[in-house]
Amino acid sequence: QVELVESGGGSVQAGGSLRLSCVVSGYIFSRYCMAWLRQAPGQEREGVASIDAYTTTYADSVKGRFIISRDYTKNSLYLQMDNLKPEDTAMYYCAADPPRRQCPSFGFNYALPYCGQGTQVTVSS
Repeated sequence: QVELVESGGGSVQAGGSLRLSCVVSGYIFSRYCMAWLRQAPGQEREGVASIDAYTTTYADSVKGRFIISRDYTKNSLYLQMDNLKPEDTAMYYCAADPPRRQCPSFGFNYALPYCGQGTQVTVSS
């Protein structure tokens, strides 16, 4: 049974930083597609950053500010978020699509088969 557990969310002022973590269990943590998604109240779910066997991809709104990475020794996925803005306020979800090695492109209401419960990020101005 695949399980994804996020942590690291919180409240920060604009310009601040947070690092989200996601611990993965239930499958062999390898170079499969994984992503961070977010959803703000009343808005569609969007892909923020993805990582797979070939590349990392970022939404235009976070390029240059967010970095996605993973640690195979800890079965963990991370999202380093710097220079946070109020529009980054949302529930952030870790998602995975094993054994897919190439993530699908970001699109409307982006989703992957497995998703965690989310961690809230709130950025005040």
